[in-house]
Amino acid sequence: MLNISSTLFADSYQLLTNYCAFPLVNSLVRLVESSPLFLCKMRRRTMGRAYQNRKLSMAKTAGAKTKVYSKYGKAIYVCAKNGGVDPDGNLALRGLIDKAKKDQVPTHVIDNAIKKASGAGGEDFVEARYEGFGPGNCMVIIDCLTDNGNRTIKDVRQCFTKTHSKVGSSGTVSHMFDHQAIFAFKGEDDEAVLENLMMADLDISDVELDDGIITVYAPHTEFFKIKTEFANSMPEFDLEVEEITWVPQTYIDIEGEEDLANFEKFIAMLDDCDDVQNVYHNAEIKD
Repeated sequence: MLNISSTLFADSYQLLTNYCAFPLVNSLVRLVESSPLFLCKMRRRTMGRAYQNRKLSMAKTAGAKTKVYSKYGKAIYVCAKNGGVDPDGNLALRGLIDKAKKDQVPTHVIDNAIKKASGAGGEDFVEARYEGFGPGNCMVIIDCLTDNGNRTIKDVRQCFTKTHSKVGSSGTVSHMFDHQAIFAFKGEDDEAVLENLMMADLDISDVELDDGIITVYAPHTEFFKIKTEFANSMPEFDLEVEEITWVPQTYIDIEGEEDLANFEKFIAMLDDCDDVQNVYHNAEIKD
């Protein structure tokens, strides 16, 4: 059933991005090098309040790019291993490949991951999700891919512990998020977009127009149907955002120097965890 918000100009959701961490190299390297080496880490995409359609600032150094490629390679490998290596028959894989290409992941990284998944044996990665309360009592969902669950929970728990946060059990905060498909693109006629989607008998949660950006929200189960509909009936729109994500139902302001500092440290530490794929939260950072 169609469920359209009565206020199309409600507060939009913002993708809080770009927290950089510059961790010092370990003591062994410091003994060899005369000066400390810093690694620039790519800032992880996290959900915030006003969802603005802006291109993510990708890694600015070779080291950070390698980490991004590694995360995509792992995700593509697992998706292909579980659902098949043919993107035409594995819609999840097709969506992941499209997303990787938009994030400028080289073709050889994608091809190697798929080729690896097509062979016998290989690594055994599983999905893991952790929930809890971060700095300032914000709610956090952390999605991981891991081949060693004990290592991953230890690393994630350390991020909580060192920032005075608390990791919870499954379901602790996820009930306060909506699992949604989001599409965002430049445009002015949101009513025409809504009409086209309604005519295709698609389940749409909301459509917003904000500063020349149209954002469509829908249940995550409608993702591929909506994407196909855009390709067939509205090819003129360039989907700059097309993803399945966790959208918070409520938001909390992060205030105070200590909470703000711990929040940045929390995000940076999670970004430094190789097994962490995505982080979602309901924190709002005011400029």
